[in-house]
Amino acid sequence: MKVNFLAIIALALTLTACAGNKNAEEELVNTNQSAQQMYEEAKNVLDSGLYNRAIELLKAMEGRYPFGPLSRQVQLDLIYAYYQSGDTTQALASIDRFIRLNPNHPDLDYAYYMRGLSNIKVDENSFQEFVGIDRADRDMSSTKQGFEDFKILVSTYPNSKYANDARKRMFAIKEKLVRYELLVADYYVRRGAHLAAANRCKYIVEYYRDSPQVEQALKIMVDSYDKLGLVKLRDDAKAVLLLNFPNALN
Repeated sequence: MKVNFLAIIALALTLTACAGNKNAEEELVNTNQSAQQMYEEAKNVLDSGLYNRAIELLKAMEGRYPFGPLSRQVQLDLIYAYYQSGDTTQALASIDRFIRLNPNHPDLDYAYYMRGLSNIKVDENSFQEFVGIDRADRDMSSTKQGFEDFKILVSTYPNSKYANDARKRMFAIKEKLVRYELLVADYYVRRGAHLAAANRCKYIVEYYRDSPQVEQALKIMVDSYDKLGLVKLRDDAKAVLLLNFPNALN
């Protein structure tokens, strides 16, 4: 009898909790609203900058009308709301889900644009405590992925209204990545790992040849090969350096 009595209490508590959750959900949305009315309310909240509240309303609408005519727009608005609220994990998850389920959607360019922005923001959020410090010396994996996202956008949708901004961001990211590679090369130089330093700079010359920082990369290559006694590689690097930057060694 004791076991049965405890089971009854547990069941009662469970039912009470469920009722509480249901009441909370009912407070969140007006069940008499149409899909259009629900969306307009959520959109007004979103446009007002109340992103966390907008997420609640959009998620509630998504749950109530998962296959309605506004469902795709709700998903896109959720992506934006997550991004603006700083929840890059949910933003990226929502973007990947949208791209996977809507391979031919006319707003895929926007999805890739937001994925690029979100990936960049991942690194920015990780390093925000280093105020005033050049963050190029930190891990850049998400920023690199953001570059690839923008690259997909501008190559697949060159006429997109987001393409021009994506190109500008790609240029800025490229210079940041070059600084990152140079800082890593300098780290190796200071520890006597000259071959590793030379290889980092060789990567810059091969993949970021239009960067003005190639001059510094070539200088490190010349010095590193010299310290390693690799005369031919040193002379080849010096020839390339002087051909492109005649006053580099003055």
